[in-house]
Amino acid sequence: MSITITSNVIDISPAIRERIESRFEKLSRRQVALISPHVIIQKEGQNYLVEATAGVPNDTLFAQAEDENLYAAIKELGQRLERQLNRYADKPLAQRTQAAQPVAVDEEE
Repeated sequence: MSITITSNVIDISPAIRERIESRFEKLSRRQVALISPHVIIQKEGQNYLVEATAGVPNDTLFAQAEDENLYAAIKELGQRLERQLNRYADKPLAQRTQAAQPVAVDEEE
């Protein structure tokens, strides 16, 4: 998977790239194809703002995280994307479960 990482304020070191790629590797365990993931790193005051977008079939995931520590922000971003991806992957299962439940009909004679 090719991840585009963009930043105007810091140089993307191999350690930062490796941390971001490892977070996206965890996302790929859900067996959902991530289409062109893009990560943007910005600095606002003392905090780092990390944003990510990734396409999935028929939808787009977006998350952002802010922290003083860049690695903590990347970790939080990964957790937010993971929650969204879990919700996306489990949505058809939840809809099938609701459709399979019989409708209770009260018949009074």
